[in-house]
Order: sequence, then C-alpha cells, then structure tokens
Amino acid sequence: MSVGTLQDEVVYEDSDGRRIAENTLQFEWIMTLKGGLEALFRADPDVFVAGDLLWYPVKGQPKVRAAPDAMVALGRPKGYRGSYKQWLEGGVAPQVVFEVLSPGNRPSEMAKKLLFYQRHGVQEYYIYDPDNVTLVGYLRDQLGYFAPIPRIGEHVSPRLGIRFELGDELVVYRPDGERFLKYLELVERAEANQLEAERERQAAERERQAAAKATAALESLRAKLRAAGIDPDAV
Repeated sequence: MSVGTLQDEVVYEDSDGRRIAENTLQFEWIMTLKGGLEALFRADPDVFVAGDLLWYPVKGQPKVRAAPDAMVALGRPKGYRGSYKQWLEGGVAPQVVFEVLSPGNRPSEMAKKLLFYQRHGVQEYYIYDPDNVTLVGYLRDQLGYFAPIPRIGEHVSPRLGIRFELGDELVVYRPDGERFLKYLELVERAEANQLEAERERQAAERERQAAAKATAALESLRAKLRAAGIDPDAV
C-alpha cells in the first residue's frame, strides 16, 4: 500500500469517547425510549433501532457525525453495527431521532444538533427534559425545515404511531395503547406474569388430581359391584 493511500484512508470511529448519560435519570429515559422503540418494532425485520450510536451521514467526512440518544431507521435491516454509515444504508437517514436532556446540555449544543438533524434528513425530532418534564418536537415541513409541533400532548408520531402524554413524567403510548415501560416495570410485569402462570398451573394440577381421585373412586365402586355379582354397566 502506498504512502498516499495510507494518508487518504478515512477512519470512522465507533465511539466518540463521551458517556451515554450524565446522570441516572437521563440514562433511565434513554434506555426506556430505546427499549420501547425496539419492542414496538421487534417483529419488523426492516426497522433498525439504536441508542447512542454514531451516525455518519456523509462519506469521506468522519468529523460530520452525531450520536442520537435514540434513533429509528425505517426500511433498514436489524443487526449489529459499530456505527451507522449512511452511504452503506442505501442512503437512508434515520427518520426519527430522540434526545434526552441533562443539566449539562447547553442551548448552543442543542441548536447545533437541531441544525444537524435538519440538514441530514431527519423527519421527526423529539427532545425530552426529564428534570423539568418538558417535551419539544419538530416535524419537517414542505419546505424541508423543522417546524415545532404546537400541541405535543395531542401529537401522534406520523411514522411511529406513538403518542405522548405529559404528567408527573413523560408517558409514551404505543399504537395498541400499551405504554413504554421502564426496566423495573418490565421485570415486575414479567414476575407478575410468571406468578400468575404458576397459580394457573397449580390450579390445573389440583383439578387434575381431583379428577384422578374421582376416577379412582368410581373404579373402586365398579370393582365392588362386580365383586357382589352386579354388572356396573347395567346399573
């Protein structure tokens, strides 16, 4: 390999060296959104969901990149990626992006992110602040610019079908009405389902034992009738 070729080699890193989250609340919401989106599209092989994955929209420009807290690329296959290189993904940009704020996020930083996502093809952009329980959303308009969503509490994502509700915290509802669950809630639901399944198994076992006991009692009675010279089937 020539020196010139080595100098022309472009490296697309799989990590930017930054933490996923600055605090536990931000991390919890990143995982809740990413996990909820992944569960929503688990049966669709052509929807790729990722969290904190470096996205390179332009070939040959490794410094042009972003790592959304959660992103959805419709029309792209599931599977492992060290980073999302758009030119290897049929030119498909993530259509929907989520950012979860922490106290360390600066307005200038968020303004740059908004411009980046607008410039590189994102269609829906949502920003959740879990400390202040505020949600801001943008949709791309006919001119190609982000337009703020006026009533986010009544909004349904055009591409994902999810609905948002703000109260003491954000609640995200799937199209089937189920809400996105946090990890502990998923564990508790799984344990409750397991307990219910065990109760049903025990009830079924009791019924089986009762039926077996009744059958044994009937056979004992038939045997006694036969011993007394009585045909039980003729009684």
